Amino acid sequence: MAKSYVKFATPGDLQQKALAVLEAARDSGLARKGTNETTKSIERKEAKLVLIAEDVDPEEIVMHLPVICQEKNVPFMYISTKKELGKAAGLSVGTAAVAVAKAGSAESALTELLGKLSGVAPVEAKPEAPAKEKEEKPKAKKPRKKKE
Repeated sequence: MAKSYVKFATPGDLQQKALAVLEAARDSGLARKGTNETTKSIERKEAKLVLIAEDVDPEEIVMHLPVICQEKNVPFMYISTKKELGKAAGLSVGTAAVAVAKAGSAESALTELLGKLSGVAPVEAKPEAPAKEKEEKPKAKKPRKKKE
């Protein structure tokens, strides 16, 4: 079952290319590992690409990342498992998210990947209920007591 934060399905070949870019960036560039570091990298406009694991539980850990990426115009994609993402980032454990800040020797591969990523069709979004606006009622003024 797809998680609610997964906005589109990423094809397997793109996932493999993204992991290869991450491995190269880890060795010759700069990769930020973990949700907190990834969030900071996006906010500081350092991130060139954000990779988010699809199997994060609880979802709230990474739920904000796609929203921030869209606001800051940072490309992002989903990787099937935390374990794959962690291994590509050079960790012995899984990680929920990684940001490629400097691609290093993988700059051309990153550019090619971003070109292909723009062609990925998003999954149909669930229609959101419109937010209800509160009706403000005029407040009645309390009569003041006169001082005698």
